[in-house]
Amino acid sequence: MQPSPSTAQPPPDTRQLRRVALSGLLGTAVEFYDFLVYGTVAALVFGDLFFPKADPAVGTIAAFGTFAAGYVARPLGGIVFGHFGDRIGRKSMMLLTMALMGCGSFLIGVLPTYDAIGVWAPVLLVTLRVVQGIAIGGEWGGATLMVVEHAERTQSGRRGMWSSFTMLGAPLGSVLSAGMVTLVSGLPDDQFRAWGWRVPFLLSIVLLAVGLFVRLKVAESPLFAQVKREPRAKPPVVEVLRRPKPVLMACGVGIGAFTAQSLLTGFMISYAVDIGYSRSQVLTAVTIASCVALLVLPAASALSDRVGRRPVVLAGAVASAALAFPVLALVNSGSPGLLILALALGHGVAQSTMYGPLGALLTEMFGTRVRYTGASLGYQAATLVGAGFSPLIASSLLASYGGGSTPVSLLLCGGAAVTALTVWRLRETRANALENHETRSVTPTPEGTPR
Repeated sequence: MQPSPSTAQPPPDTRQLRRVALSGLLGTAVEFYDFLVYGTVAALVFGDLFFPKADPAVGTIAAFGTFAAGYVARPLGGIVFGHFGDRIGRKSMMLLTMALMGCGSFLIGVLPTYDAIGVWAPVLLVTLRVVQGIAIGGEWGGATLMVVEHAERTQSGRRGMWSSFTMLGAPLGSVLSAGMVTLVSGLPDDQFRAWGWRVPFLLSIVLLAVGLFVRLKVAESPLFAQVKREPRAKPPVVEVLRRPKPVLMACGVGIGAFTAQSLLTGFMISYAVDIGYSRSQVLTAVTIASCVALLVLPAASALSDRVGRRPVVLAGAVASAALAFPVLALVNSGSPGLLILALALGHGVAQSTMYGPLGALLTEMFGTRVRYTGASLGYQAATLVGAGFSPLIASSLLASYGGGSTPVSLLLCGGAAVTALTVWRLRETRANALENHETRSVTPTPEGTPR
């Protein structure tokens, strides 16, 4: 019996879902491109260009300190954009965060150095990093929620796979940033220091234009459109922090992935160059590792749709801890081939396995009314602890103890251990219905259902 025209349901709008997924991919690619370009250039020349009065070791620490400043601002961005994203809408915040990110990166590309304007150069650099950090603090949450919430209506059993498009922006941004810096670092050293380092920042405007064009065409999240009409007395951040355990668990589960990502990309460039590798050799290794991640990350995300988020993330954390010392031993060998193998295993495989399911996992931990705020705050707190301070801590420890890679390996193990212990305490979220409007408990129950 055919349904009557009045009761027939329209087919799922998979074209809109694909468009939303593409917008999420581009947004995260811009995010990681901007941050990784900064991390790479900071490792190579920012110590001299913006902190020339310091000795080389202190200059490197100061450069990574400005790197950390951007991460410090990210939880604030998660709160601010999360609030308006949960009250006004996901789409408008996505457009604003992308515009701020791209413009901040472009302005870094035209920033005068210390020789031109003195102390104002590092002051302005830190200011732009903070603006970037605030914008990026709201970017991931909006992009990921749009994809997962659209997928809930069309392909709810494949939320992990669809969320991987947003997560793929990380290795894609890494490939683009490493490739671009590789091109300009081939210039003579005086030209690279004079103007070559600016080119990757200036070209971020192209990614921004493409990303904004795509985002203007996406529709608002259908789940948010439902709850927008409901009365809400308290700000979303108050609702989230009234029961802080989900946010703390969301932070803990992401720390391992961000610690590994930060140490094995931006920081590793500085470390490997210092022990004798050429810039092109290190950037090539980072690029190849990121290409491996482009394959592993969606595979891990799709696998989490079948076996659950917890076992996949836990497997990645265990692998990251197990590989921490072997990876640094391979790097210390001095062989370019072994350097590629080290980063491919540590970053391309282990880190991507931890990172891939996070988009779906963190989204599923919060109800629709507070999802933007809760997921963003947990995710950005993890980036602050795992990625923001790891290079600074590693640089400081290496300077204090006169070299040796043991501190870096211990940091990798520590981040992985935090993730593993947190995931062990999480209940599985794969079967959660996203229409649930309440923040969910994260304590395991025998039945595997929310308390």
